[in-house]
Amino acid sequence: MAVVYILYSASINSFYVGSCEDFDSRLSQHLNGDFKKAFTKRAKDWQKFLLLENLEYAQSRQIEAHIKKMKSTKYIANLKMYEEMRQKLIERFKTGSSR
Repeated sequence: MAVVYILYSASINSFYVGSCEDFDSRLSQHLNGDFKKAFTKRAKDWQKFLLLENLEYAQSRQIEAHIKKMKSTKYIANLKMYEEMRQKLIERFKTGSSR
């Protein structure tokens, strides 16, 4: 199963959206600077802001792309605040569903 994760850095006041199959390992990679040219290299204080869990991998990639396409911190804040928004997003990108 895969997750979509949103990280927040207070030092640069920024969010990062990603997806993976092992969140704890991926967070460690971001914090350790394992991705040399990645955006997350800019800060060392990334913290979990939101996780969307138990997703199919293809579904997680689609949700990640959708959130990034929105380019909105307000949208990200609303995702955290409203469970129904998260559920609609998960439902919209279910594997095999039509849009």
